[in-house]
Amino acid sequence: MRVPIHAALLGAMGAAFLSLTGCEQERPAPAAQSVPSSPPLSAGDASAKNTNAAAAALPLYTYEVVNTYPHDPGAFTQGLVFLDGALLESTGLNGQSSLRKVDLPTGEVLKRVEVPAEYFAEGLALLNGKLFQLTWQNHKGFVYDLASFQLEKEFTYEGEGWGLATDGRSLILSDGTDQIRFLDPATFAVQRTIRVLAHDQPVERLNELEYIKGEIYANVWGSDYVVRIDPATGTVTGVIDFTGLLPAGDRRIDTDVLNGIAYDAKGDRLFITGKKWPKLFEVRLKLK
Repeated sequence: MRVPIHAALLGAMGAAFLSLTGCEQERPAPAAQSVPSSPPLSAGDASAKNTNAAAAALPLYTYEVVNTYPHDPGAFTQGLVFLDGALLESTGLNGQSSLRKVDLPTGEVLKRVEVPAEYFAEGLALLNGKLFQLTWQNHKGFVYDLASFQLEKEFTYEGEGWGLATDGRSLILSDGTDQIRFLDPATFAVQRTIRVLAHDQPVERLNELEYIKGEIYANVWGSDYVVRIDPATGTVTGVIDFTGLLPAGDRRIDTDVLNGIAYDAKGDRLFITGKKWPKLFEVRLKLK
């Protein structure tokens, strides 16, 4: 679990997004089970003014909810994948981490494998009939057979593991920085690395990833924003504002941040949820 970054000025979308960049990362003890809020930036904060100007030219998107589905409010969602009408989900927290197959219409967990308590599970990707799951600080990932959920092997990587996706050829890994690595799915060697920039400003805390129509979607951890990234250059091509997606009436004391992006390529459907959210949303994007 991670302590949220400073929120930017309410209502100033550009500043709110790019004020998330460049903030020093904080890490609580792994046993922490809540995410306290942080104070907003001052209206006179120079960096917020500068980044607001930088963000102004980026396409900004909002959303409309197409469908709402139940989601396990006990699931600390880390990675999310859509497959044949179901969701594959990686959940986190030490002692609560799991790999799941979930029925989309009902939210029922159809299959579940527990991850050993010493691991805090993170991102998830599906490639060539195998499921690849990261862990946060153990520098270790797991490979499962899709059909049986049988653990087949482990792999290692440098740094932390946050989000994971695939373009059909490589595994795409985020580590909470402004860097995204492309890994060989057979050897796990780093093929290349991109630095994610919005108007030459680094975008840090990149977390859950999804590869959609030739772009990487990444949620900026601790915020309601998802950035769209050119995988060739690392350039941010747009920002999606999901503020208000989970209604206040559906939030509990342990409801956590937005996290979980899945895409149905055949149906052209985008799904968004969060950590310990009781609902999962099918959304349609539109320019603000």
